[in-house]
Amino acid sequence: MLQKTARAKAADKQTDKRAKFIELAERRTRNAIKSIRVIAKLGNRHAYEYGDADVQKIAKALIREVEALKVRMSSSSGKESVDFSL
Repeated sequence: MLQKTARAKAADKQTDKRAKFIELAERRTRNAIKSIRVIAKLGNRHAYEYGDADVQKIAKALIREVEALKVRMSSSSGKESVDFSL
């Protein structure tokens, strides 16, 4: 029987972790984009009433979360809360 070396096992584990990251990152990013597009559908002024301040609040909240994502992905700690209201 052939046994894998410790180095080969570590390489396999890294490959598995990378594959899992890619799978989840692609799915979650697609879902986030779809959700943003659903929010954008609120732009139908015939169906909804809103003002520029509302648009700015929504955009600011989304930008803030993208910035938080960048921080969380470049460091090991981060806040996991969702806080938004008009």
